[in-house]
Amino acid sequence: MESLDPRIKPLNEVNYSEKDIPDQLKPYEVFIQLNKSKPFTHVGVVHAADLDLAFLFAKEQYSRRLTCSGIWVMETADMYVSELTDGDKNVFDLFTKDQKEGNTSFHLFILNKRGKQQVFLDEIQAKDVVSAISLAYQKHPEVMAYHVWVCESNKILKMEDEVADIWNTLNEKGFRDASAYRAGDKLKNFLAKK
Repeated sequence: MESLDPRIKPLNEVNYSEKDIPDQLKPYEVFIQLNKSKPFTHVGVVHAADLDLAFLFAKEQYSRRLTCSGIWVMETADMYVSELTDGDKNVFDLFTKDQKEGNTSFHLFILNKRGKQQVFLDEIQAKDVVSAISLAYQKHPEVMAYHVWVCESNKILKMEDEVADIWNTLNEKGFRDASAYRAGDKLKNFLAKK
């Protein structure tokens, strides 16, 4: 399996000196939970200097006008991905049934509908990434997936319950609701003035 970050492989193949390493911001994957009854869904990527800043950028980028109950952010280089399968082939069939339980926790995200985004499937305790995928399939044999992403759980920055109030807005801040703009009323007033 390879990282999603295309810059990782070239950096590993070439011996850069410290000053030659590109000074670009690192990419981070962002997952949002719209409400407690829905799974975390991949919404996009932000670029930042570190994980904490990526979390702030993700909050501003992906939850500014949406209400959501949670956000997870992880560095793209920490995400392991499977092949994308063709047709109706299940990605879990590509992995051996060699299941080694361990004490490392992994989060698994699957693409279960083509044209959609990855959604959170489960958190699995396993020895390695391949074992985590095999154990997830054993636990969820009914799941059909075309693609799977895996990340060690300790590399994910999650919104904690004690800071959940960052999603709340004051009553006078109605920008999250489209009706607060009163676009219809403004249009009628504009046309009436003509």
